[in-house]
Amino acid sequence: MEEPDQDWKPNKLNLAALDQNARDVGPYGADFNYAEAFESLDFDEVKSDIEDVLTTSQEWWPADYGHYGPLIIRMAWHSAGTYRTGDGRGGASGGTQRFEPLNSWPDNANLDKARRLLWPVKQKYGRKLSWADLLVLSGNVAMESMGFKTFGFGGGREDVFEPDEGVDWGPEEEMMEDKRHDEEGTLIGDLAADHMGLIYVNPEGPGGDPDPLESAKYIRQSFDRMAMNDAETAALIAGGHTFGKVHGASSDEHLGAEPETAAIEKQGLGWENDYGEGKGADTITSGIEGPWTQSPISWDMEYVDNLLDYEWEPHKGPGGAWQWRPKDGELSGSAEHAHDPSDSATPMMLTTDVALKRDPEYREIIERFQENPMEFGMAFSKAWYKLIHRDMGPTERLLGPEVPDEEMLWQDPLPDIDHELIGESEIEELKTELLNSELSISQLVKTAWASASTYRDSDKRGGANGARIRLKPHRNWEVNEPAELESVLETFERIQDEFNSSRTDDVRVSLADLLVLGGTAAIEQAAADAGYDIDVPFEPGRTDASQEQTDIGSFQALKPDADGFRNYYTEGDDMNRSPEALLVDKADLLALSPSEMTALVGGLRALDVTYQDSKLGVFTDEPETLNNDFFKTVLDMQYEWVATDEDKLTFDIRDRETGETRFTGSRVDLIFGSNSRLRAIAEVYAAEGGEEQFVQDFADTWSKVMTLDRFDLE
Repeated sequence: MEEPDQDWKPNKLNLAALDQNARDVGPYGADFNYAEAFESLDFDEVKSDIEDVLTTSQEWWPADYGHYGPLIIRMAWHSAGTYRTGDGRGGASGGTQRFEPLNSWPDNANLDKARRLLWPVKQKYGRKLSWADLLVLSGNVAMESMGFKTFGFGGGREDVFEPDEGVDWGPEEEMMEDKRHDEEGTLIGDLAADHMGLIYVNPEGPGGDPDPLESAKYIRQSFDRMAMNDAETAALIAGGHTFGKVHGASSDEHLGAEPETAAIEKQGLGWENDYGEGKGADTITSGIEGPWTQSPISWDMEYVDNLLDYEWEPHKGPGGAWQWRPKDGELSGSAEHAHDPSDSATPMMLTTDVALKRDPEYREIIERFQENPMEFGMAFSKAWYKLIHRDMGPTERLLGPEVPDEEMLWQDPLPDIDHELIGESEIEELKTELLNSELSISQLVKTAWASASTYRDSDKRGGANGARIRLKPHRNWEVNEPAELESVLETFERIQDEFNSSRTDDVRVSLADLLVLGGTAAIEQAAADAGYDIDVPFEPGRTDASQEQTDIGSFQALKPDADGFRNYYTEGDDMNRSPEALLVDKADLLALSPSEMTALVGGLRALDVTYQDSKLGVFTDEPETLNNDFFKTVLDMQYEWVATDEDKLTFDIRDRETGETRFTGSRVDLIFGSNSRLRAIAEVYAAEGGEEQFVQDFADTWSKVMTLDRFDLE
C-alpha cells in the first residue's frame, strides 16, 4: 500500500512538535510516576540480568567473542551520541533510537538486534525500567563486565512512544548525503553529524577519502557540537574502540532494507544479509572489517599502544571500504577471531583512529594517556558519563544508587539554599515594592521572560533558577538589550539588598526569585487594569548561581538567534528557517502546545514586551494592559497587511478605507491569522467573552514557563 503524498503543502507551518507537547500518547496514564517506579527496582538484580544477556550468545545473532558487550556499548553510544549543544536535542532521553529515522540510520545498522537481545530484561521489569534508561545502563554494565570501572549512572529517562518531531536532522533527502556544510566546511545550523544517517563523522574519512588530518578537523567540529573538548573526544574514541570490532565481511550490496521499510514479516528487523550465513563472521554493518585490539572484550591499553607503536597504511578491506592495517605485516594474526577459536585476525584502524595520531593536539593527548593509564581510564569514564547524561539536566533529576557525589560544571550546578524562603506576607511586600519602583510593567515582564525563557526542555538546561541573566554570557546577549538590562538589574539588586538587609530573621529572597516575582506582580496588575482579578502562581525556592558555576562557552549555546515572543529576529539563521518556524522551534523547546504559544504571544504583545521596545505586534491603544486587542486586530477585516520590505519580514497594518497605517507587525504576528490552526485558536480569544479565557490561559502558561526548571517541585 502506498502512503498518501504529504508534500502538496510545502509552505505549511509545521506544528507537529507542539502537538506532541499537548498530548500524551503513552500507555501509562497521567498518574504514572516513573521516578517512584524506578526507585523500587533492585538495581543489582537489574544489572545481573543485563550481564546474563551479555554473556549468553544466541544462535539467531551470535555474539562476537561470546560476549555482546561491544555491540551493546555501540548501541548505548549511538543512543546518547545524537545529542547536540546547539539546540539540546538528541541524546538518550526518551529512548528515541527505537523509532524512525534513528532506527534506520546506516550508522545504526544491526543495533535493532542489540535492542531485541535486551527485550527479556525490559519485559521482566516493565514500566519500572524505561527503554531509555536500559539502553545506556546496559552500556555501563557491558564495560564493567569487560573489566572497566565506570564513573556512575543516573536513571530517570522516561520513554516516549513516537519520534520527536521537534528535531531537524538535516536538509538531505537521502541517507549519507551531505548538504549540511558551507563552503568552508562548517556545519550549518545546530547540526553536529557530518552526513545524514551518521552519529558523528564518516569512519573512512571525509567524503570517503582516507585523509587523517582532514578527518581530524571534522572530528573536532562534530564532537565540539556534541559538547566534547579535545581531551574528552580522544578519550571517548580511544576508550570506546578498546572494545569489539567492526563488521564488513563483504559489501553492503548484500543487505536488505532497513527496519522501517523492511517487509512486514521481518517484524521490525532490518538489514537482512544474504552473504554467507548473514551473521556471525559474515556480518556486514559498516563495511569495515576487523578488531582494534588483540583482546577485544577486555579493558586494556592495547588500542593506544597499537595506534602509537605501529605505522598504519590505508587499504580497502573485504567490504570495499577504506581501513588501515599495520605496515610490513606487523600484528598479523595477533588478534582473537570473533567466532572461530582456531583462526585469528589482524588489528585494524579507521581513518578516524589514525586522525588521533596524525593531528598534533590529539596525538599529545593520546601519548599522555599511554604514559598514564590511570589518567586514560578516568578520562574515559568521565567522558562516557558525560556522553550518556548530557541531556539529563541537573543532578537532582538523576535517580538510583550509582549517581556520583561529584557534580560537574556541565551539569550547571547551583548553590544550596541556606536561608528561609519568603512567605505570603513577604511576597506581597515585595510585589508592592516592585510595582512602586521605577520599572514599568513591560520591563518587569520582559526581564522575567528573558531570565526564564532560556530553558530548553530538550536537555533541561537554562531557566530562571540561578539568575544567570546577570552573569556572562547571558547579560551580554543582544536579545537581552544589555544596556537597558544593566539598569533594570541594578533596581532589582537594590530591592533585594534592602529587603534582605532589613530582615531580623533568616528569611531572604534570591535574585532569581525576585526576577520571576517581578513578572508575576506586573501581570497581575496588567490583568487588573483590564478588569480581571487573577492570581499568578508563584513558588519561591530559586537560588543564585555564581560566575564560577557558569560555563560561559557551554551557556553560549543557549543564546537565541530569534525569539518571536519578543518579536526578535536576526537574519543569520543558516538553516533558512522563517521567523514563524523559529517561533515554533522555541515554543517546542519550552514544551508549549499551540494554544499555549498563541496565548503567550498575544499576552506579551499586549504587555508591550518587544525587543528594543519596538511597536511591532503591539496592536493596542492600551499597552501594558492584559487585553485581547492583539487577536482582535489580527482577525479584523477592517485592516489589510502590506509588506514594508522585500523579504516580507515586517508589515504595515492599514485601514482599508483611509489607507492610514494603524499598526506595524511581523511575520510572527501575521501567522496567527494566516495559519488555519492558529487562527482557530486566535478566534476563541478574540470572540465575545474570549478575553477572560485568554487572560487566564496567559497566566497559566506564564506560570508554566517560569517553573519549567523547578525540578524540585516535581
